[in-house]
Amino acid sequence: MITPSPFWSPVVHGLVPYVPGEQPRLANLVKLNTNENPYPPSPRVVAAIQAAAQQGLQLYPDPESTLLRQAVARHHGLDASQVFVGNGSDEVLAHAFYAFFQQRGAPLLLPDVTYSFYQVYCGLYGIPMQVLPLDAGLRIDVAGFAQPAGQEVAGVVVANPNAPTGIGLPLAQIEQLLQLHPQRVVLVDEAYVDFGGESAVALVPRYPNLLVVHTLSKSRAVAGLRVGVAFGQQPLIEALTRVKNSFNSYPLDRLAQAGAMAAYEDVAYFEEKRAAVMHSREGLTLQLEDLGFEVLPSQANFVFARHPGFDAADLAARLRERGVLVRYFRQARIAQYLRITVGTPQQCDVLLTTLADLLR
Repeated sequence: MITPSPFWSPVVHGLVPYVPGEQPRLANLVKLNTNENPYPPSPRVVAAIQAAAQQGLQLYPDPESTLLRQAVARHHGLDASQVFVGNGSDEVLAHAFYAFFQQRGAPLLLPDVTYSFYQVYCGLYGIPMQVLPLDAGLRIDVAGFAQPAGQEVAGVVVANPNAPTGIGLPLAQIEQLLQLHPQRVVLVDEAYVDFGGESAVALVPRYPNLLVVHTLSKSRAVAGLRVGVAFGQQPLIEALTRVKNSFNSYPLDRLAQAGAMAAYEDVAYFEEKRAAVMHSREGLTLQLEDLGFEVLPSQANFVFARHPGFDAADLAARLRERGVLVRYFRQARIAQYLRITVGTPQQCDVLLTTLADLLR
């Protein structure tokens, strides 16, 4: 731990940064801890990056990522003016928190168990939070997001499917959130939606307060490129663009833009690999249940599971000793769960064999 410095700005002393999943340098690990896609990107992605590397790297990239935004818009049936791109969905989320949720001290509404970066952004930007508990089944309680008359809020943030639970909300409940807070932005973080969730992107033309965020790190298998996307009506996209251009005019380099376009254009590969992940998820769930685990219903590329007879932290540590990484969260309500990324069939077999041995 580094000793605080007198050179720090006051805000730095109070920051509690996000802790990403371990990215080990050891070889031969079964890495099921950070929800990366177990499959490589489309060959068309690699070819596009190689072609882009052959020319133009001495020049700045397009600051507006115009061709990429047009490709994303075509894929989702929107106009490019309704699409924003950034350096990973974390940067897109950070810009959104800055652009929409600093509302004269009003609190931002978010679930108590969700993507922990949301609370980090609140700390960074000084946004008060009102944390609402998931229900007994660890599902988002939409009715709990209703506020008494006259009580102002800064907005709403939900991950759908939620992380780390993997449980998704039906589209009707997303609409309910939008209707509960028509004067504030409702941000729906759909990092995992392609693995079985219902996307709210189709609602963008109908709801001026809806902002949907996607990432290419999961279903499109390019976590190393760092590309995130937001969808919303033009005034919301303009706000994000103003924040972006006050921070970094060139968030996506030429290689990232080229690779991301190819990832969107190779629809057949995308469909094949996401179907493979979903198939493996269902098999993994059944086999974990056979080992005595309780597994929450997942619409993501991971499962959230606990074993009534074994401590989750101990299991995670013992798995790591045997070269299998899973994610453990030392957090109230979920401290006995493990989040396990869906790997290839071979990786899932290693996990299950190792768990069976440990449980014996």
